[in-house]
Amino acid sequence: MTSNNTSDLVKKIQDALSEIRPFLERDGGNVSLVEITNELDVIVKFHGSCQSCTVNQMTLKSGVEYTIKKYAPEINKVINVE
Repeated sequence: MTSNNTSDLVKKIQDALSEIRPFLERDGGNVSLVEITNELDVIVKFHGSCQSCTVNQMTLKSGVEYTIKKYAPEINKVINVE
């Protein structure tokens, strides 16, 4: 992937996170992009109350991953790091 393609993909993912961020912030949490792997997996990190939330894996799949794939369908999966 060229650096131009990478920066386009980062922008798409940041736009997706910006869409979902208000919902997370309302509950005292947040999410940030950590890395995009060569396999097109997106690594994110939850912050605030999202770190200890018992449903954060559901939020990851049905909220964060769904929204990221809406903006960047080429993404394979989204992974949360502690």
